[in-house]
Amino acid sequence: MASVLIVSDQSLQRLGLRMLLTAEPDLTVVGEAARGAEVVRLSVSLRPDVVLMATPPLDAEGIEAIRRITRPVRLLPDSARADRIPPRVLVLASTSREGHAQAALRAGAGGFLPHDASPDQLTAAVRIVATGDAVITPGLTRALIDAVRKQRTPYPFDQYTGSDTFTGRERDVLLAVASGWSNAEIAARLSIAPATVKSHVSHILAKIRARSRVQAVTYAYESGLVQPAA
Repeated sequence: MASVLIVSDQSLQRLGLRMLLTAEPDLTVVGEAARGAEVVRLSVSLRPDVVLMATPPLDAEGIEAIRRITRPVRLLPDSARADRIPPRVLVLASTSREGHAQAALRAGAGGFLPHDASPDQLTAAVRIVATGDAVITPGLTRALIDAVRKQRTPYPFDQYTGSDTFTGRERDVLLAVASGWSNAEIAARLSIAPATVKSHVSHILAKIRARSRVQAVTYAYESGLVQPAA
């Protein structure tokens, strides 16, 4: 059962999303929030698996909320660390604004869907993000890669360490993640257990000090481990 915190400043939209999600046997809605400050507070108290941010005008407050929600446990006060796994964030918003999706993903969002996604696409995305995998539309993936190629300065994760700290298997897993494979696909193709894949992904994120798989993909391209296709 994946728990979801819904974020929208429109009450009718929150109601519709609640009805959609609670109709699924494996999804449950644990709360609702209207703005960034409120969702940060509720994400700590309710500890949802997924924060669904259905906010078409994803402003600076929303981006900062994503950054605070997904910040690594090691940056939290000792009193907040016990058994604390940061929620994954799925953004449902317009992709028309240049840099909109990139800003959300760099802040730590684990997925980004256009606001006109179908109900089935949305519920499937919630499940995927809840497991730790990423959801990005093909067009957005291309835009992110193009942005990486044009970027002249490092992406603002924390100061990451470098690929020389990866084990051989971690490098294999990172290359697979950068290729868009899910944990299940990586496990099958590398002949390892899904739990082992999750462990490797966690170690990779810790070593490069990234907040999400999406940032790991960005790192893989930016560092030269993966070369974008022409």
